Amino acid sequence: MGPTYAQIKLENPFIRREVEVSALVDSGSVFLIVPEHLALQLGFDTTEVWRREVVLANAQRASVPMIGPIRVWFGDRCCDTSALVLGDEPLLGAVPMEMMDLVVHPATRKLSVNPASPYVPVAVTK
Repeated sequence: MGPTYAQIKLENPFIRREVEVSALVDSGSVFLIVPEHLALQLGFDTTEVWRREVVLANAQRASVPMIGPIRVWFGDRCCDTSALVLGDEPLLGAVPMEMMDLVVHPATRKLSVNPASPYVPVAVTK
């Protein structure tokens, strides 16, 4: 199985600025990640934000900016979350995917709404 990419829309809900991007879909990652140029394009000030300690893929620790709220759209589903400012491409992690009730199909490398809840997102709360 290779990487999965999906077209998503990111929005700063305070100033109604949005951008459509192709994001790497990674259910093994937790957060939404956006590169700094996208955070700036959306109108976030990455110097005046909360910082989050993260462990990178190479096992090193880093303190990175965390912006939000940021609205994420996939088709007609959306969620409000925070995003880490890091790297050189957007990454859609497990938290926003769970919030929108999305699933990854490994064989086709496609992201889609959960077929068990095709009309509205459902969340397990127990």
